Amino acid sequence: MKLTFLGTGTSQGVPTIGCRCAVCRSTDRRDRRLRSAAMVEWRGVRLLIDAGPDLRYQLLRADVSHLDGILLTHEHKDHIGGLDDVRALNFVDYPEAIHPVDIYATERTLSTVRKDFDYAFVADKYRGVPEICLHAIHHGEPFRVGDAEIVPIAGRHSARFEVTGFRFGRLAYLTDFKEIAEEEVRRLEGVEVLVVNALRVKPHDSHFNLEEALTLIRRLRPQHAFLTHMSHDMGLHAERSRLLPEGVELAYDTLEIELND
Repeated sequence: MKLTFLGTGTSQGVPTIGCRCAVCRSTDRRDRRLRSAAMVEWRGVRLLIDAGPDLRYQLLRADVSHLDGILLTHEHKDHIGGLDDVRALNFVDYPEAIHPVDIYATERTLSTVRKDFDYAFVADKYRGVPEICLHAIHHGEPFRVGDAEIVPIAGRHSARFEVTGFRFGRLAYLTDFKEIAEEEVRRLEGVEVLVVNALRVKPHDSHFNLEEALTLIRRLRPQHAFLTHMSHDMGLHAERSRLLPEGVELAYDTLEIELND
């Protein structure tokens, strides 16, 4: 199994427009964060997690020309705003074939996709619209993409919004979580690699802060944990990394993790 971090930043990315803080002015490439997204290659399939506004550049940078599916964590624009760019994947072998892209998400998230990209679902489509197939998933019910069985993990982004994490065997990926029920924590038991969001050090209304992320890590005791969806308020990568517990790292864009699975 291989996990590639395509983006590890927040909805504004890092650097943030107009900001002059030390992180946004840093020359360390690990401090430059596109909007959060990741790619999992496992059991013969390649899956994208989230498709935000930076998707085009992220796929070009990772030299991706084929996906077996896109998993969406929730409907916010920093996680679905780049879906129009999947139309390039529809026509990689054009004109020999058109390849629809399969998208997996909860019905609430899919309803937003239908609304925001309505031109992809009309009966009389114009040439070149993204060809996408929507598949509803349900919390508590594993689903399959090819030979890969994926377990959706339910969480709360805030009182208003649900969010979905995903478990792939011994790997789990959670982003934009603020709350997670005990039942869902049990679904994560035994993971060896845990990816979890940590927006900043100070508390936040709708995201785990650093201590909340570390609390979940301590509870699950994975062999390795990576923090993602980080704002410039997390501080410089080099400085914050020295303060983290053993086995916990700040993820960064283009980081690749491999597991024997």
